[in-house]
Amino acid sequence: MNDIIANYLTRIRNAIRAEKETEVGIPSSRLIEGISQVLKEEGYINDFRVTEIGAKRTVAIDIRYSNGRPVISRLERVSKPGRRVYLPVADLPYVKAGLGISILSTSRGVMSDRKAREMKVGGEVLCQVW
Repeated sequence: MNDIIANYLTRIRNAIRAEKETEVGIPSSRLIEGISQVLKEEGYINDFRVTEIGAKRTVAIDIRYSNGRPVISRLERVSKPGRRVYLPVADLPYVKAGLGISILSTSRGVMSDRKAREMKVGGEVLCQVW
């Protein structure tokens, strides 16, 4: 697997379509853990856990539902291995007129576009969630 972020987003999409409460066994990295933390802080998932089985680390995600419908309606990968998208803070897009978020990898860590605007830092736009 070359693109771990695309794999992560696809596993979440599939879990939502299958109406799962928890998705387990997602291969982990510091970047995946950072994205999971942003999704938790922004209220898109209930919680996530990192488990270690020997030398292998995996992430389990508790998907959030509201009135029987998933809170996440769409996940889109923006920056891809073949085309990286770096934006300064002034050019960060508002996703769905502020109803969604962009997740960025910055020099100060992985964060949402709202937090990046507060800290006045740009970076690589990893994905968009709404």
